[in-house]
Amino acid sequence: MKRDVFQAISDPTRRAILTLIATQAMTPNILAAHFDTTRQAISKHIKILNECEMLQQKKAGREIYYQLKIDKMKEIDTWLEQFRRIWEDRFSQLDEVLSNIKNKSK
Repeated sequence: MKRDVFQAISDPTRRAILTLIATQAMTPNILAAHFDTTRQAISKHIKILNECEMLQQKKAGREIYYQLKIDKMKEIDTWLEQFRRIWEDRFSQLDEVLSNIKNKSK
């Protein structure tokens, strides 16, 4: 089964991992140190993130460093754009209502 970016961000731990590696590549051991869970649990999350094609791997000696593939986040941004437009329209409508109320009270 092919996984997608939405499966990657569906879990809070995976979202936290993505946040950590967004600015700096990290090994699984370094990542595990940020969580109150086992190294094996973090490895399972890393595996899912890999299957979702959210990570880039770099080997340095015996260590594997993981870094975020930021371009995959664009899929989420594109999907969210439809909701941004709805929110902006609603806020504009709210601004109009508040403006009308303010003008009537003068």
